[in-house]
Amino acid sequence: MSTTLTKTDFNFPNQTAVYHGKVRDVYTIGNDLMVMVATDRISAFDVILPEGIPYKGQVLNQIAAYFLDASADIVPNWKMAVPDPMATVGLKAEGVPVEMIIRGYLTGSAWREYKAGAREICGVKLPDGMRENERFPEPIITPTTKAAEGHDENISREEIIAQGLVTEEHYKVMEDYTRKLFALGTKMAKEKGLLLVDTKYEFGIRDGKVLLIDEVHTPDSSRYFYSEGYEERFEKGEPQRQLSKEFVRQWLIENSFMGKEGQKVPEMTPEFIESVSERYIELYEHITGHKFHKADETDLADRIKTNVEACLITLRKDF
Repeated sequence: MSTTLTKTDFNFPNQTAVYHGKVRDVYTIGNDLMVMVATDRISAFDVILPEGIPYKGQVLNQIAAYFLDASADIVPNWKMAVPDPMATVGLKAEGVPVEMIIRGYLTGSAWREYKAGAREICGVKLPDGMRENERFPEPIITPTTKAAEGHDENISREEIIAQGLVTEEHYKVMEDYTRKLFALGTKMAKEKGLLLVDTKYEFGIRDGKVLLIDEVHTPDSSRYFYSEGYEERFEKGEPQRQLSKEFVRQWLIENSFMGKEGQKVPEMTPEFIESVSERYIELYEHITGHKFHKADETDLADRIKTNVEACLITLRKDF
């Protein structure tokens, strides 16, 4: 079994704060910079699972960097440098406590709600008669509140503005950026024989302007179907071939776990963990078109610390 990084406890020069998320650990440097470390933790149903996934952090960090670079000319983002396979350094922004989820197809949690009778999600009305994995006429935006702990909650555009989570002006920009990013991601996925099914984006405010932050189009934040065979499978009502974290959720559901009180996470065997790692690497290679090169695992924490500190010395000269 490969080495994994499931916990970090760095103390970088001029560090002023640290936030440990479900998967990423974010270190604030002074008042201007942030270091985001993508760990090998994996979460599902808003629960951090007990075992790490080898190379998952590297996959997430490098896919995010790939798409941040590809979209920088249409949506400004926080990224400045990627000094380590598992870490990105960039501009500090005040995070908006809302995840902008956009869906091109009726699947996942949206399908589970729809199947249970819901015909409106986050203020968006849905027509009767839709089937699982059916393409929406136009992508729909279904935001959630970003919970520090526990489950994220669906929320409408109107509620976001009424609660003062973000100004109406900034929310309009976030919506516009969300649609532009999804259109680009859809185009890039199509070129690789994939369908970008749904995804989420997070934004921050810096100097009064909206910036794209966090991960972009990774298997943790996105769902992809293989385009080949989609129509045939849909017509027959068969499950789609997909590259996403949904197979982990399905495995948990089959083993009677959905993050509810009293439920126990099933045993994650070495074979299962290795299969998850392979799926993450497969998605990286498929969506980027690049061969995945496994970084040296001898001492992950020391490697990250050395690489990030060297980067910060260079970047601090600009602040």
